[in-house]
Amino acid sequence: MQAKPEKPRLAWAVTGSGHYLEECLEIIRELEDVDLFYSRAGEEVIRMYGHDPKALNATGRVYRDRAASAPPVGLFYRGDYHTLVVAPATSNTVAKMVLGISDTLVTNVYAQAGKCRIPSIVLACDAEPEVDTPAPDRIVRLWPRKIDLAHTETLKTFEATTVVESAEQLAQTLQRRLQEISNK
Repeated sequence: MQAKPEKPRLAWAVTGSGHYLEECLEIIRELEDVDLFYSRAGEEVIRMYGHDPKALNATGRVYRDRAASAPPVGLFYRGDYHTLVVAPATSNTVAKMVLGISDTLVTNVYAQAGKCRIPSIVLACDAEPEVDTPAPDRIVRLWPRKIDLAHTETLKTFEATTVVESAEQLAQTLQRRLQEISNK
């Protein structure tokens, strides 16, 4: 296990969605003290959209979904993180979070952050009944299913979880959280 940081950092988990991906990457590039956690699909999609998963964060650690037991969750137990951001969050990831399924690195760190009372901010991709989203080579119109929208609404009721529905809301909510941390 890596050495504990001097002060708690931001954990950012990326799932396999192209929706809001570029906006999330812009925010990540502007941050200090952030570690990245990739689901398998998240790492694949980052590459599909022309990015190197290792190069997005020059100063932070990068964790990949390679082990069944998700060893990086131990970093949450020892207090390495003050906040978890899951962005962008696919409908699959949101559904697993709502149902308490922790079978990927991202869903596992979300569950453990909650158990450790570490606040989470989730940018749910399926929050509107109709959306235009970038595919690697074009814009695609999607109509999230009722169940996807319902899971997003249910996740909003979870303790220590703030669900945002746009990159702008994510940036604002994250800035407020980072301000809270710096004032402590």
